[in-house]
Amino acid sequence: MEGRMQGKAQQLSDSNRRIMEADAAPPRRVYQAWKGSNIFFLGGRLIFGPDVRSLIATVCLIVIPVIIFAAVVSPQLAHGYQNQIGGWVASVSIIFTAYILVLLLLTSGRDPGIVPRNSHPPEPEDIGESSNLSDWPGGQHGSAGLPLTKDVLVNGVLVKVKYCHTCMLYRPPRCSHCSICNNCIERFDHHCPWVGQCIGKRNYRFFLMFVSSATVLCIYVFTFCWVNIGKTMDTHECTFGRAILKSPISAILMLYTFVAVWFVGGLTSFHLYLISTNQTTYENFRYRYDRRSNPYNRGLVQNFIEILCSRIPSSRNNFRAKANEDSAAFASTLSMGRVLSPPKMSVDLEMGTKRQAVGAEDMEDLHSQIGSSMGLERCGTEPPHFVGRKGCSEIASDIETFAEEFGMDNKFTERKKIEPHTNVNP
Repeated sequence: MEGRMQGKAQQLSDSNRRIMEADAAPPRRVYQAWKGSNIFFLGGRLIFGPDVRSLIATVCLIVIPVIIFAAVVSPQLAHGYQNQIGGWVASVSIIFTAYILVLLLLTSGRDPGIVPRNSHPPEPEDIGESSNLSDWPGGQHGSAGLPLTKDVLVNGVLVKVKYCHTCMLYRPPRCSHCSICNNCIERFDHHCPWVGQCIGKRNYRFFLMFVSSATVLCIYVFTFCWVNIGKTMDTHECTFGRAILKSPISAILMLYTFVAVWFVGGLTSFHLYLISTNQTTYENFRYRYDRRSNPYNRGLVQNFIEILCSRIPSSRNNFRAKANEDSAAFASTLSMGRVLSPPKMSVDLEMGTKRQAVGAEDMEDLHSQIGSSMGLERCGTEPPHFVGRKGCSEIASDIETFAEEFGMDNKFTERKKIEPHTNVNP
């Protein structure tokens, strides 16, 4: 019996030590407790989507053809023209490729416009009379009694915004929840698997610059490969087919860039059309705006100014902020010879704070733990050769301290007053 009680005391001492170690541990950052599906690098400085690995394929599709072009085609141009044109052609292609890679990083490695989540749903009385229950069958409400949509005035036109059950907020106009990244994105355009990121309000401009620059690079490589083929035909006085056999790399690059330019060039043309009408890809496929119903269309010139020349807003999230804990970290404790499970934790990402709470089951265990301590205080009822009074008081004192930490000292004190103290002398 004495060994068993000493073992419990040792385990309780270990629990106290773990509490102290948790207090001494550095606080977690917001990006470390992020609820979305994003992947962070460099300590939260870069944020990517869950499909960030696709960036490797995108970079290879850009870099490898340029390396082959600079290493094989450019020297052939220099030999054919007997001057330094080959060096200039190679240098321009490499510098322009580096510029495109920077645009790719700015597109995929920054916050696209994530709307911070709420820690709890908004109160129904805060919604006002603009709510709309028509989308719910039978006028039913969503979670916490909230309506599915509410009306917002945009440029004199009423626009319905939806309630997001995941982020627990009414989405701003033109905002949508990305099922891949699991975030609400302002001015959501689409999720691009080639860049591994959502395209939204804060990176749409860089995405447009990326695809348009990639189009120019394809045309550049295709043009000089064509020039090399033509120079080969003139030099060897042969047909087009024989020139391809003499310079197969040029022919392969011409075919590759011809196919690629239809993809990135078509994408560039489509987004120029969207900008001219002030639409997003999501809106174009979902709503099919025309000139009379699109409340965001401000005219051709103003639309381009808004997208290409307006100031990019700052991120609404500070991923590197400390997620400060409201209370000390809870550690494991004993309950009749077993260890309590760690407390459930919730993170308020918008405020950058971490809150910890004790579950109902753990709270019951704490009460029983306190009850056990009362029995330990009455250890005088046991023969003295089993447990010394000093060991009992130390364990009871530790549990009393633990109870005070959880704000249960009042109940503990009252229970001590009620419980009878019986001393049995041997």
